[in-house]
Amino acid sequence: MSNRRDFLKKAGMVSAGSATAILGAPAVVSAKEPIRWRLQTYAGPALAEHVIKPAVDAFNIAANGEMVIELYYADQLVPTGELFRAMQKGTIDAVQSDDDSIAAPVDISVFGGYFPFATRYSLDVPVLFEEYGLKEIWQEAYGEVKGVTWLSAGSWDPCHFATVDPIRSLADLKGKRVFTFPTAGRFLSRFGVIPVTLPWEDVEVAVQTGELDGIAWSGITEDYTVGWADVTNYFLTNNISGAWCGSFFANSERWDALPDHLKVLFNMMMDMSHYYRQHWYWGGEAKLRTQGTKMQLTTIPDDEWRQVELEAINSGTKLLKPAHVTQG
Repeated sequence: MSNRRDFLKKAGMVSAGSATAILGAPAVVSAKEPIRWRLQTYAGPALAEHVIKPAVDAFNIAANGEMVIELYYADQLVPTGELFRAMQKGTIDAVQSDDDSIAAPVDISVFGGYFPFATRYSLDVPVLFEEYGLKEIWQEAYGEVKGVTWLSAGSWDPCHFATVDPIRSLADLKGKRVFTFPTAGRFLSRFGVIPVTLPWEDVEVAVQTGELDGIAWSGITEDYTVGWADVTNYFLTNNISGAWCGSFFANSERWDALPDHLKVLFNMMMDMSHYYRQHWYWGGEAKLRTQGTKMQLTTIPDDEWRQVELEAINSGTKLLKPAHVTQG
């Protein structure tokens, strides 16, 4: 019996050695370290649970250990207004935000975020990019700056006022201190609104302490999701834009270094994020306006609100005129 066992042991040793010699491979193969990216979003944790985290989680599973995206929330690594420069330097590998908020040094940044009345509905954004040439315009603009690659744009929610006191006329806007996006803030200041810039996570407390009178950052879906509906009392049904226009960006060197199959997977992740937001925001806007109990709806009459719409049209014409309108 012992001879038989010795024979089996020796046979096993010969087989292992032969296999190594034939295949030319070591007996133990070490796993390759995955590519790691740090992606920072404009959104705080509660909102990121919808606008980006499901897509990142899916990517990390599908990448099967070849790549891992580490997700960071608003201002967690660097302030939102410094994201472009941080991306250029490689401090951040990728960003989800809008051109204006990250201070992108491109001429089209004024149309990022909530450019007033640039869109009426959420589907306007992807249609404009995919069917009417905005994708090529954005690619050209970011091709003129070094270090950052624009990847994909999508739409978010409409922009409405959530306020402590009711807004029922344009006069009610005067003197209101409002947290909003840079583009929207510059426009709304024409109607007496005082734009206030704060870190995203400080907004709720600022409303409670009276530092802010309201928020013009989102639709009612976000107001309920992030807790702003708990500290404001009124929701103005007139919107200053039908959809936020935001994008994904990446450090150019890191993007170019990705193998093609991971670039395809990253593109699929962005599309997943875009699609989820379309139905989540749209459904929430309808449901919470009719069934929500935290905020009372108010409206500025159409004939009065028309003044705001005309001002937005005139603003857009002035911005487009130098580059796109021929004098004659």
